[in-house]
Amino acid sequence: MQPSTDHPQQTGAPSVLRQTLQEVTQPFIDLFRASRALWGINVSYLLEGITYFGVVGLLAIFFNTSIGLDDVSAGEMVGFLTAGITLAMLVLGAAVDVVGARRALLISLACMLAGRVALTVSPDLGTQGLWSSSHLLAMGGLLGIVAGYGIYQPACYAAVRRYTSPSNAAMAYAMLYALMNLGGFLPGLISPPVRRAFGITGVFWVYVGLTVVGMLVIVILLTRKAMERAEAESGGAQQASGEPQQGTKDRLITYLRKFPVRDGRFMFFIFILIPVQTLFAHNWLTLPQYCNRAFTGLVSDNYEFFVNFSPILIFILTPVVTALTSKKDTYTMMIAGTFVMAAPAFILALGPSIPTLFGYLVLMTVGEAMWSARFLQWVAEIAPKDMTGIYMGLGQFPWFLTKVVTSLYSGWFLSRFCPAGVPPEQTHTEIMWFIYGVIAIMSPLGLLLARGWMKRGFKERTA
Repeated sequence: MQPSTDHPQQTGAPSVLRQTLQEVTQPFIDLFRASRALWGINVSYLLEGITYFGVVGLLAIFFNTSIGLDDVSAGEMVGFLTAGITLAMLVLGAAVDVVGARRALLISLACMLAGRVALTVSPDLGTQGLWSSSHLLAMGGLLGIVAGYGIYQPACYAAVRRYTSPSNAAMAYAMLYALMNLGGFLPGLISPPVRRAFGITGVFWVYVGLTVVGMLVIVILLTRKAMERAEAESGGAQQASGEPQQGTKDRLITYLRKFPVRDGRFMFFIFILIPVQTLFAHNWLTLPQYCNRAFTGLVSDNYEFFVNFSPILIFILTPVVTALTSKKDTYTMMIAGTFVMAAPAFILALGPSIPTLFGYLVLMTVGEAMWSARFLQWVAEIAPKDMTGIYMGLGQFPWFLTKVVTSLYSGWFLSRFCPAGVPPEQTHTEIMWFIYGVIAIMSPLGLLLARGWMKRGFKERTA
């Protein structure tokens, strides 16, 4: 009798399937066993995601209707907030390395609370119009949010690096990014009924309340005992104990010597992402008005849901994609991810319809899930010890430029191709999105052309 050759294949296939399933599920298991301190960061980041995206998604329309600004000026105010946050990260990121994560988080949330209160009351405490008292008070509120958020995100990423081990670090970064985007989706459910009942300022008051809750989360979960335990579990305390403490002068010299602007590949890598990152900026600079003006009925009446649809996909996709691709080369994932994210802009160039809108949102989100969390992890992990805050700040600087530049032209494009008060059939959004697609596709093309040079000295991780 001939020996069977089928049996090894039959047992081999289930074995491969089990191994693949374990590779996907084990990072989730490691994460859910994470410390109380790490969960404090995650819950806070979720609440801040709800609040930040909830405010920014309504901000341009708020400045239109409640402050009395035109499309161009309203777009510039959104750019003032979003670009200001990124610039503040560059300036204030180093503060996280000095005062510690917990204190930095509480200071940042207090600043954002004051700013959000000022923004919310601004329409009722002055006259409307450009440079009116309401406008100036609203800008003061934006400054508070800018200062707070400039500290907040570097503090969160510095804490994740400090409170994770190699076994759960990749998933911890991915989940932080995913939870922020879950927070970005939830305003699509929270905002419409509140807005219809109490107006945009009523929605803003809800987010003021959530900011207070976020502060309580940090106070209750991120205690000194919880932080010490998290460091011990991750090995951070042991690593730090064997290192000599530096004086202020030596610390400054170390900062200057290791400052990342000296690395040409690092600088190219973060700046070449500007074109594709313009699509992020259009999520709040263009999509709300596009959904409101180029559509009628379902999309126009519930534009918050469509504007915030992408974040729920990110929440689902980012951890899964990270688990499946955590062993893949970072640079290769950046090329593939930025291409998948940029290409769908050309779908919207076919014209406004629900299929093209969903096609754009889904495919763009898949691309974002492939590269965004990996990029933030890469910046945090190549940073020298105790310089995570400043590296995160500098890594976000091109994002600042993206927000500034995009906010300067987005209002003009809307007024030219998708103006307010014009029937949807008389808009010309196809031209607008084609141009945006041409801009975005420059990132993957640039990464691809520079691959040989970049790979020769590409950093992956530091101790």
